[in-house]
Amino acid sequence: MLKAVLFDMDGVIVDTEPLHHKAYFGMFDHYQIEVSEEQYQSFTGQSTINVCKQLCAFFELPNPPKDLVDKKRSIFKKLFKSDPDLDLIVGVRELIQNYHEAGLTLVLASSASMGTINSVFERFNLDQYFVDKLSGADLEASKPHPEIFQKAAQSSGFPIENCMVIEDSTSGIQAAKAAHIYCVAFKSPHSKNQDYSKADKVISNFEEIHYPKINQFFIN
Repeated sequence: MLKAVLFDMDGVIVDTEPLHHKAYFGMFDHYQIEVSEEQYQSFTGQSTINVCKQLCAFFELPNPPKDLVDKKRSIFKKLFKSDPDLDLIVGVRELIQNYHEAGLTLVLASSASMGTINSVFERFNLDQYFVDKLSGADLEASKPHPEIFQKAAQSSGFPIENCMVIEDSTSGIQAAKAAHIYCVAFKSPHSKNQDYSKADKVISNFEEIHYPKINQFFIN
């Protein structure tokens, strides 16, 4: 039986991807590096520090990765305050409320920094629904490593067989399956060129996994 749902944030709960895109490419311009759209899309689901480590190595930059992280986050913070188009993904508030009313335990497991997570949750009043929030930026390993979902499942208080992950990225799906947790892939219109083949279920509309519909996959 389904007891806990572990949510990714970017591309699942909120559409911050356009803001991240602007912030990353602003940072690329600042450091005068040319990153293709294809290369940028390969970073989806990874923590900012992990992305910046890869960039420093690939472009042989003399700067430490943290400098790139700080520049990207500075640009993102300005956009977060000023961009009027930032909003929740269509249907996700209803899904969160549906799960909460059904008594399911909700945990956030995102690669975003805790500062970004708290800003999103405060802006959209989401703390009331979640028992815990985990940031991949605070962990040793980044998705596709399973650590964040292993810790999120532990935080929920339920065994992994009673947990479900909702993800939209290749690396997030890989992390969920490496943690041996049932994974729903959301085909977000904001996440391009992602591989959903390892997911247990693929959806394009959150109504497909409202409770109790989704529970049928957890009844032995």
